[in-house]
Amino acid sequence: MNKDNEAKIEKSFQPKQWNDVKTHDSWSTFKIIGEFVNGFEKMCSIGPSVAVFGSARIKEGTKYYDDTVKIARLLTENNFGVITGGGPGLMEAANRGAHESGGCSVGLNIRLPFEQSANEYIDRDKCIEFDYFFVRKTMFMRYAQAYIVMPGGFGTMDELFEALTLEQTNKMVYFPIIFYSSEYWKGLIDWFRNTLLAHGVISPEDFNLFQVVDSPEEAVKIVNDFYRKYTHKFNF
Repeated sequence: MNKDNEAKIEKSFQPKQWNDVKTHDSWSTFKIIGEFVNGFEKMCSIGPSVAVFGSARIKEGTKYYDDTVKIARLLTENNFGVITGGGPGLMEAANRGAHESGGCSVGLNIRLPFEQSANEYIDRDKCIEFDYFFVRKTMFMRYAQAYIVMPGGFGTMDELFEALTLEQTNKMVYFPIIFYSSEYWKGLIDWFRNTLLAHGVISPEDFNLFQVVDSPEEAVKIVNDFYRKYTHKFNF
């Protein structure tokens, strides 16, 4: 562990009086409510959109970046907006594809001490800042019509497993959850099958909660096929 991380951990464990904790928690309630209200007010007007998740560390010039741009362009051409975590990397790629195609480009940016800053391709009136991950995740869940999960790390998997859990437990209306790149996600899916399923902690039907694709066209086709029953036009 490097010295910077040690300093952060030491600072986070500074002792507090119980009254200080209670007071801080009480005032935090108002900030949390404010984030929910602001998010709901802005998100309710975006129209049908698809959330695209992926690593902030995969940069322009890579296959996954280019594929993410293409997915967003195809979604826009099919009258869907794009919602991302608002940061760099593959989030930027998705917002870029939507922006350059004239579509709705939403960024739900989380304030972090490192790595995360809002990218330039988010629509100016659709960049929403959050301090709380759980509030931000609620916005994704409530306003996305599908999840396309590009290669990513812990943050990407956090969003992914939240959706899988809520669909598995019928706490959320079913919508497509799409893993992009069978090569990238193979190890995780094999672990689902060889460890979780083998130990009986998930069921065979849980594999129906998601689909795996290897091209932008496949990903967008799944979304379109799922919503084909809706005949009205989506307008942003």
